[in-house]
Amino acid sequence: MSRTAILIPCYNEECTIAKVISDFQQDMPWADIYVYDNNSTDNTAQIAKDCGAIVRHEYKQGKGNVVRSMFRDIEADCYIMVDGDDTYPSHNAIALERAVLDGRADMAIGDRLSSTYFEENNRRFHNAGNMLVRDMINMIYGSKVHDIMTGLRAFSYDFVKSFPVLSKGFEIETEMTVFALDNNFKIYEEPIDYRDRPEGSVSKLNTYKDGIRVIKTILSLFKDTKPLLFFSSVAAVVMVLALALFVPVLIEFFDTGLVPRMPSLMVSVGLMIFSLMSFNSGVTLSVLKRQERQEVERHLTTIRMMNNMRDR
Repeated sequence: MSRTAILIPCYNEECTIAKVISDFQQDMPWADIYVYDNNSTDNTAQIAKDCGAIVRHEYKQGKGNVVRSMFRDIEADCYIMVDGDDTYPSHNAIALERAVLDGRADMAIGDRLSSTYFEENNRRFHNAGNMLVRDMINMIYGSKVHDIMTGLRAFSYDFVKSFPVLSKGFEIETEMTVFALDNNFKIYEEPIDYRDRPEGSVSKLNTYKDGIRVIKTILSLFKDTKPLLFFSSVAAVVMVLALALFVPVLIEFFDTGLVPRMPSLMVSVGLMIFSLMSFNSGVTLSVLKRQERQEVERHLTTIRMMNNMRDR
């Protein structure tokens, strides 16, 4: 039989963790429930243990660090990751699990934004931030993903064992989505219910600090995954600035035969050289990126072979 693991990263969720575990035990009794405590200062870990979950600890602070440990440690056919704040009803995970086990998805996303998120979430800047991140990702990668930052996802074995976790904090959701898009994994989205945190439960997400981190992560991943487009865009902007300085100097030279604005000419030449160097960097890095993609495909083939051998 297929094995499903429920992965719950937690930091100070004593108000909600018991209900989250109980709901998954009721709706998905066949799944193993893992709670990874991330240096909680309350009774989260003990409550989770008393409720029957498998409790482990990650001492490096940050959700990304927790995800790294979970993905490395646990063996399963389907991995369902959910926040421990009781904002995602457990019955929603069943459709995501089925999409992964049926082979329709390597990453199944619980789409809040097409459902009740904007009605339940009263933090205005969170709503705007979710839409901004979604629009940036879809524009860069030509995709139509509806919810980038959701806290409920399901993953295949291939995805989990090939995903190199680089982020340390809440930007991990963005990194997972970009990795799936860039490496041609199958993505499935299912609209899900969303409810705001119950009274007494406090969000650990800092709207501005974590929002800036997410934006920086998107730009960094854009540079790393699409180097030709990134550096070509930089080259185009710099070239426009160079021409804006060079054209008046050229016109004046044709009119008078003189170049009185020598500093402008020198700056424009420097910008043109920088533009060409940027474009050349994009071409070089795109070749290296293609080689990296080939390595990823070979790695996925190896993972699939090892998984088949394990199943036998």
